[in-house]
Amino acid sequence: VELVESGGGSVQAGGSLHLSCVASGLTSAMGWFRQVPGKEREPLAAVQIGGRPNYADPWKRRVFVSTNNAGNMLNLQMNRLEPMDTAMYYCAARSAPINWKDLLRGELYTSWGQGTQVTVSS
Repeated sequence: VELVESGGGSVQAGGSLHLSCVASGLTSAMGWFRQVPGKEREPLAAVQIGGRPNYADPWKRRVFVSTNNAGNMLNLQMNRLEPMDTAMYYCAARSAPINWKDLLRGELYTSWGQGTQVTVSS
């Protein structure tokens, strides 16, 4: 499955961004992750298609994810962005079902997008 992210860009601190990810085929689970150069990749949120999302603790009050009924799109709404949120944001997907508690484990995803850059200025 190929993934294409869109919606990244530049925003001022306190602003919001909406990212989208479209998969070329059906998936069972999709998630959003981010990586700052020199740091480890970290999860934001993920969802089993048709299930409830799992949000990483630092993001629970600032992001919202949604999917479409076809199971091939994952949207990410990010609010109250801060300069420390500047990073490359990646969409990931897998075809096999996964336990809710494992949704934020990036190593369990088999497909990754190229990433979309988000830059937050102060």
